[in-house]
Amino acid sequence: MSDATAIFIGIGILFNFFGCIGLIRMPDVYNRLQAATKCVTLGTWSILIGLFLHFKWTATGIKSLIAIPLLFLVSTVAAHSLARGAYIFGIRLWKKSVVDDYKDVKK
Repeated sequence: MSDATAIFIGIGILFNFFGCIGLIRMPDVYNRLQAATKCVTLGTWSILIGLFLHFKWTATGIKSLIAIPLLFLVSTVAAHSLARGAYIFGIRLWKKSVVDDYKDVKK
């Protein structure tokens, strides 16, 4: 395993770890979704890049390259859908929230 591979995988593990901590520490579902989406997506990207650097242009390396844009599209759309659904269902924002962007949008 090369140094670059180890660095990318290590960074990915750290971002995934911080995303998991964000899931535990954040006060409401909307902040938890933000922590999970941003940190875990970036962490998984980094791990996939590390896998590509390790396996190069083999089947596993190509699959890791294909998974990166798919992960970006699916995770962002899923997080937005979950947040919107939670808001429509009636889950309130944290009491110290400053902005409510969905307040004026029709349900």
